[in-house]
Amino acid sequence: MWGKKHLTCVFILFMWITAVRLVNGSNFCSGRVEVLYNGTWGTVCDNGWDLSDAAVVCREMGCGNVIKAKSSAYFGQGSGQIWMDGVNCAGNESSLKNCRTHGWGIHDCGHYEDAGVICNLSVRLVNGDHSCSGRVEVLYNGTWGTVCDDGWDLSDAAVVCREVGCGNVIEAKRGAYFGQGSGQIWMDDVNCIGTESSLKNCGTPGWGIHNCGHHKDAGVICNLSVRLVNGDNCSGRVEVLYNGQWGTVCDDYWDLSDAAVVCREIGCGNVIEAKIAAYFGQGSGQIWMDDINCTGTESSLRNCGTNGWGRHNCGHHEDAGVICNSVRLVNGSHSCSGRVEVLYNGTWGTVCDDDWDLSDAAVVCREMGCGNATEAKKGAFFGNGSGPIWMNNVNCYGNELTLKRCISPGWVVQNCSHYKDAGVICQCESKT
Repeated sequence: MWGKKHLTCVFILFMWITAVRLVNGSNFCSGRVEVLYNGTWGTVCDNGWDLSDAAVVCREMGCGNVIKAKSSAYFGQGSGQIWMDGVNCAGNESSLKNCRTHGWGIHDCGHYEDAGVICNLSVRLVNGDHSCSGRVEVLYNGTWGTVCDDGWDLSDAAVVCREVGCGNVIEAKRGAYFGQGSGQIWMDDVNCIGTESSLKNCGTPGWGIHNCGHHKDAGVICNLSVRLVNGDNCSGRVEVLYNGQWGTVCDDYWDLSDAAVVCREIGCGNVIEAKIAAYFGQGSGQIWMDDINCTGTESSLRNCGTNGWGRHNCGHHEDAGVICNSVRLVNGSHSCSGRVEVLYNGTWGTVCDDDWDLSDAAVVCREMGCGNATEAKKGAFFGNGSGPIWMNNVNCYGNELTLKRCISPGWVVQNCSHYKDAGVICQCESKT
């Protein structure tokens, strides 16, 4: 039996054990690193902070592998205690508290040096039209697997959208709407209240316990954390969602590499132009990002280097913008051939081949960065599409910048079928 002395010792030991949390990030697996020590939360100084240290935090949080180790209060300055400085992890520790430091509370830092991390999420969206839609997959025991759609509803989908940093849920999709996954089915009969911080915290029968096939893989469509304002679907002023509020991006160092990330994130293909000086009009309120430095391969603008959220020396006369492709080629033999599809009102649809000719095809090929048009294909040469048919009787002069600028009767076609979907074969493959 435990006596009062033993219970007291256990309580004291518990009070001295640390925990870790991530604060002010875009999702459950990113943010400012804070540790619990002696009953009080405090931050970690970025002196010596590197990927080995961040990797320990990501693993301790159940967030998979590290993507970036962030410094200089990238996720905003904390307050109160700074508990750790000079952190030196080998990278294989089970907890940040097991890494070497100067000692608890011993530091020569200010909160402008608070450390942060960006980790792989334990939830991802696959095969969607943009970074905030797709088949739901969860990481368990080092392996990605799908979620069965039994009982899948908006409350469950809302947790996923929030966890991946995509704002509010729009739709909970069922029946492998985004295609069938493969391998493990990790979760079934998911029952979320809707307020959970992670899908893993929702009720289920248990990991890998299911009576499903991949034809029932669950999916979601969430609000994007990036939007384009004052243009059309694939052009406009760039705005980002942070801490529940939309704000703009400053154009200091804004270039094609940065704009390319935005175009890809919102499902608009390749970048055409990176616009500066409030080309699409001045925004208002917050300016969230400045001095953005993307390599161009990032999956989200949030993963690019910046000064930190809300840290800038700009006015709205410097708001950044983009012009992206709103056309894609599907089912071709290479990246510059295929069925022509256009993005309108957030949904991809096809083009009817009535009056489709080389002048029309030439605009598509140039818009895709594929050189001159070789052939304008008709009669669903590259297979029947599905969903809406957005354009018909397209009449391009051939010098338009985008297919959307060509003459047509208007969006939504009533007198065509997918067996007449238009296609193109362009001269060369795109290098983008």
